[in-house]
Amino acid sequence: MDKIAVLIPCYNEEQTITKVVRDTLNALPEAAVYVYDNNSTDRTAQLAEAAGAVVRHEYKQGKGNVIRRMFREIDAECYLMVDGDDTYPLDCARELVDKVLLHHADMVVGDRLSSTYFTENKRPFHNFGNSLMRAGINRLFHSHIKDIMTGYRAFSYEFVKTFPVFSKGFEIETEMTIHAVNYNMQVENVVVEYRDRPAGSVSKLNTYSDGLRVIRKMIQLYRNYRPLGFFGILGFLLILAAAFLMLPVADVYLKTGLVPRFPTLIVCGFMVLAGIQSFFSGVILEVLAAKDRRDFEYRLTMLNGNKRQSGSESG
Repeated sequence: MDKIAVLIPCYNEEQTITKVVRDTLNALPEAAVYVYDNNSTDRTAQLAEAAGAVVRHEYKQGKGNVIRRMFREIDAECYLMVDGDDTYPLDCARELVDKVLLHHADMVVGDRLSSTYFTENKRPFHNFGNSLMRAGINRLFHSHIKDIMTGYRAFSYEFVKTFPVFSKGFEIETEMTIHAVNYNMQVENVVVEYRDRPAGSVSKLNTYSDGLRVIRKMIQLYRNYRPLGFFGILGFLLILAAAFLMLPVADVYLKTGLVPRFPTLIVCGFMVLAGIQSFFSGVILEVLAAKDRRDFEYRLTMLNGNKRQSGSESG
């Protein structure tokens, strides 16, 4: 098991990968640096290996698929994940790692949004999307994460080995954040500088399609992790819509004693029933979600025991 493993997912980053690997080794000379190449068509893999990294490959396209492979294959006390595009300076890498090794944090977020992100990033929709996601997730999950979409993070062994990766692409950062918040893991924020990509380096993130995937992922995770809130809101909206549609029907009935719009009345009745059913579905699923959180604590305890046993045997 490595003490510190630096994970660098890469796709066509030949322009910057050499500098990123060298900066990482300078900042954390005792770390093992792993570059996972995701079907690059340039010299990313060769340059990373020449710079001193261990190069491995993930042939299923997508950042989420790369991170799934990384987390399965590598065992370490602390993991540092950084992008290969040289947008994150490595001078604060030690601080992120120490938050895990010394302060027992489960996830440390490299917070770009509190420093230079909005001035360095030249894509206004990315700026808006990051702010929207931060506000939405913190509101829905009652958290205080400073940067939801950052690719600069440190993790504990317990986080990595209990995190189920379902995302295939860039929505993976959202999934990581919500996983940590839902299971009450220790999350800390470290303010980091951000610099835009150098000239000639092209972002793989599509503002609109990837943005929509991220929003869909957030809603999906809210439904899975906070079912009472999700289905409660849905039930409330259905009953509210039914009440709105019933107003003219009720007004005519009070004035004339007649119900001339029976189809509207029937539809409203079904909407109210659907709203009530939605609410109680949320109640049932909330009980199951609470059980899942209890089971997670048990799995975490077992994982810690296995880790200590493995450490004592190797010692």
